[in-house]
Amino acid sequence: MNIDCLKGKVIVSSQAMPDEPFYDEKCMMAMMQSAVNGGASGLRVAGKRDVKLAKTFGIPIIGLTKPNKLPQNWKSTVYITPRLSEVNELIEADADIIAFDGTSRKRPDGSTLEQIINLIHKANKLAMADISTIEEGINCSNLGADIISTTLAGYTEHSTLTGNSPDFLLLEKLVAQVNRPVFLEGRIWTHDDVKKAFDIGAYSVVIGSAITRPHLITKRFIEGL
Repeated sequence: MNIDCLKGKVIVSSQAMPDEPFYDEKCMMAMMQSAVNGGASGLRVAGKRDVKLAKTFGIPIIGLTKPNKLPQNWKSTVYITPRLSEVNELIEADADIIAFDGTSRKRPDGSTLEQIINLIHKANKLAMADISTIEEGINCSNLGADIISTTLAGYTEHSTLTGNSPDFLLLEKLVAQVNRPVFLEGRIWTHDDVKKAFDIGAYSVVIGSAITRPHLITKRFIEGL
């Protein structure tokens, strides 16, 4: 696919864990359809089932895999498309872009970032590195990743981000130092967040919880009382 179609666009992350109501196939399709109806230019989905469902909408699909339940030590664990076998699953499901943990931490199958990226490219797919620091972004860019995303900012032990706002500082550093499309993802809750991201130079913005996680949206309102 030509990534130009995502420049300046919003992508919606449509995901649910197996123990959540929206994980049901019909619910997931309705969620995706609603996002597309609202103007989403792409979808980010988890697992081969949802990649296949999302492909029916005719827009770019970012595929990844996650465990059915996040481990207690999730901040120190590689859990986004951690193995080569899972990359192959997403390739078979025909994801246009394959997202993976772009940190330098040990992967459960012993594979390297270079192997992950090469396997994705061999299948003529785009490689999207989910990173948490500028060093990781630069490293993945040097290894040939097509997209660098701030997805893991604040979600690793070595990321310094705190609070509930997007990591605009990391975005700014990546835009200045990485010669790749940079996506902002994570903690995006308002229109102002999106506008600021594009003003800084984000290629695309990926929004998840603020659109597709009703229980988290509700929780924010309740906690704000």
